[in-house]
Amino acid sequence: MPGGGRTKGFAGATARHLRGSAWGLALGLLTASPVAAQDPAAGEEIALRLCARCHAVAPDMASPTENAPPFASFGQEWPVSDLQEALAEGILVGHSDPPMPEFVLTPQEISDLIAYLESISGK
Repeated sequence: MPGGGRTKGFAGATARHLRGSAWGLALGLLTASPVAAQDPAAGEEIALRLCARCHAVAPDMASPTENAPPFASFGQEWPVSDLQEALAEGILVGHSDPPMPEFVLTPQEISDLIAYLESISGK
């Protein structure tokens, strides 16, 4: 194309605007969060409701079930954020005594639970 491949005039300005808008839209979609801000207090409520039967869900608790690790230790074992996918897909554990209950969490609940786990694990 003559002129270095740039379209001039209104058509060129429109094409550049559309390319910029497309990049802005793509960046917005990539960085947009489908959930509201993380709420550790809501995460604690979820932990108490779903997990406290077996796990120590607060730093000052002991796990009621011997082979259920305390939540405060999770951040020392692996990055707590790594649990996000497992919580979304359903956690499979290698024990059946007691069996890990099945539960379904919304993306917001997962985010809140991760925030709570991070808050008590020091990570």
